[in-house]
Amino acid sequence: MSNTEPSHPNAKILSVHQHLATSGARAAHLFHTSRGLHLVVPQLAEDVPGRAPDMNGGNADVDAIVYRWENEQFVEVNRLPSPSGEDALTFHSGGKHYLAFANLRTGQGPYETDVHSLIYREDEDGEWIVDETLPTFGAKQWHHFSIGDREFLALAQGLTMPGLTPKGHGRSVIFERVDGRWKEFQVLGGRWGYNWAHFRIAGQDFLAYADHVTPSVVYRWDGESFIPYQTFAEKFGRSFLHFSQDGEEWLAFACINGDSTLYRWNGELFEPHQSLGGLGGREFTLFRHGGGLFLVRVCFIEGRPPVARTDLMSQLYKWADGKFEVVEEFPTFGGTDAGFFEAGGKTFLVVANSLTPDVRFRQDSVVYELSLDNA
Repeated sequence: MSNTEPSHPNAKILSVHQHLATSGARAAHLFHTSRGLHLVVPQLAEDVPGRAPDMNGGNADVDAIVYRWENEQFVEVNRLPSPSGEDALTFHSGGKHYLAFANLRTGQGPYETDVHSLIYREDEDGEWIVDETLPTFGAKQWHHFSIGDREFLALAQGLTMPGLTPKGHGRSVIFERVDGRWKEFQVLGGRWGYNWAHFRIAGQDFLAYADHVTPSVVYRWDGESFIPYQTFAEKFGRSFLHFSQDGEEWLAFACINGDSTLYRWNGELFEPHQSLGGLGGREFTLFRHGGGLFLVRVCFIEGRPPVARTDLMSQLYKWADGKFEVVEEFPTFGGTDAGFFEAGGKTFLVVANSLTPDVRFRQDSVVYELSLDNA
């Protein structure tokens, strides 16, 4: 098997359906509009001819690619300015449809990491127009959620690299919707944020937050603010995912420089239940099909720049007897995200790949067709 082949000879479940020509793809966000199923892929950077490979380099002034599902293929229908897009998120607010990007930086080196992340709004003609820009510092992920009649938008952001000093606080922050605009509500301590997950257990609201250099923490809503509730790792956190199964509450946590772990709620705290693989974990996606529960763990890199290994195996798990079992592995190349969807009576998984084995950005993302009866 070559380093850039997105399937493997013994695959029984995942078969390659389509290649998507992406560059530094950082998310694979699926959403529906009146025009059908769409996929948006924000991109980190493009390779600059003549420059040495550098996963923190490249041309950051790139577009996000918007695709629409037509005739069993994703067809590009739009490109939206989104410099160094790390994340895309769609949400509804006030009867309107929004598409938010977390924008990391601009430039081709030196870079500007104090940038405005872009929030687009869908107009009456189905076009995306910039509705609002918010000042951010090394933005990584947006997360939209509501508690009662209050609406929030959480931003994971921050960088602690030498020579970078934010113009503002530069820490991960929660915004609240006030009079149709986003107003800063609460600043958290995170200094290099990656990911959020909001969930409810027994009538209580929790907000999980993953951070690279400061602790990854689950916060609890006390009616006025989010207060620290449980710490999961002191550093290297990448993502959280909550779900309910078998009458219990579960939380998966990915740590790029350690084990990914599944935790079970014991009535007061989350306690470790199962390892979900070792180094490299970046993101999870969960889906149910035919009565089965499936989990994908996407792996990013092992090691640190400039010698990081990008060609790793990621995992497809199936829930059985109170735990997840690996039913197939598949190659990823700087894998950053995945999304599951069903169309035309078939099931698919789209995987965002961001780096070639020689640490270049022009790496295809892949749409797989799934034969889950073989799981």
